[in-house]
This record gives sequence, structure tokens and C-alpha cells, in this order.
Amino acid sequence: MDYRIIEGNDQITTEEAARLLKATYWANKRSLEQIGKSMRNSVCYGIRLSGEEKLIGFARVISDFATTYYLCDVIIDPEYQHRGLGKALVAHIVARPEYEGLRGFLMTRDAHGLYAQYGFVPVQGRAMERAPGQ
Repeated sequence: MDYRIIEGNDQITTEEAARLLKATYWANKRSLEQIGKSMRNSVCYGIRLSGEEKLIGFARVISDFATTYYLCDVIIDPEYQHRGLGKALVAHIVARPEYEGLRGFLMTRDAHGLYAQYGFVPVQGRAMERAPGQ
């Protein structure tokens, strides 16, 4: 399967990202407006099938580019999962020079094994969350 990794907010439409995010447990209730706003305030990455131009992978990074970055919304189209595409996308992102020397964060309920391959480790007792409306 031939594919290419793309980067830049002008390379992925909100509708394309929404199609993938609607298949997730964490983002399936986000509105198109929320997805668009999140994309505009992040650096977006994707995977396109060569020839078809179909978006089959998506991720975004939020960063101050000085101390930390937050990797989020990593998703591969369910039809193309278990083919190494998630690994390729994460490897591409963490190798970017703009994130070198920065502390990376992410949240996951079920993909610890994937992210551990790229140096992410669980942080017990150090993370906190403030939910909307609190």
C-alpha cells in the first residue's frame, strides 16, 4: 500500500478529519465547528493513500515550541488499521525537529504499547484534568 504523510493545516479539510474522528471514542461527539477550531489552533498531520488522495490517518500537535507539546487525536481509518500506519504517523511526528528537546504528552486509554515504542511512559499521580463546566 502506497501512502504519504502530509503536514500542515492547509493539507487537511475539517470534513476529512471529522470523518475519521467520528469513529473514535474520544471525539465522536465533537461538532464540525469544534473540530475546525481545534485544527486551526494545532499543527495537523495526516496520511493519504497515493493515487486516491483519501485521508486515512490524522493527528494533531499543540505546542509552545519551547518546552512542551501535546500529541492528540491520533486516528487511522478503521479499514486501514493494523498495517503499521499509526506507527508511521507517530514516528514521523516525534522525529520532527521542532519537537526535539521538548517534553511530549498525550492521553490514551488503550494504546500504551504503541506510544511506548516512541519513548512515552505512563505518569502515575502527576496528571490532573479539569472537565468543561468545572
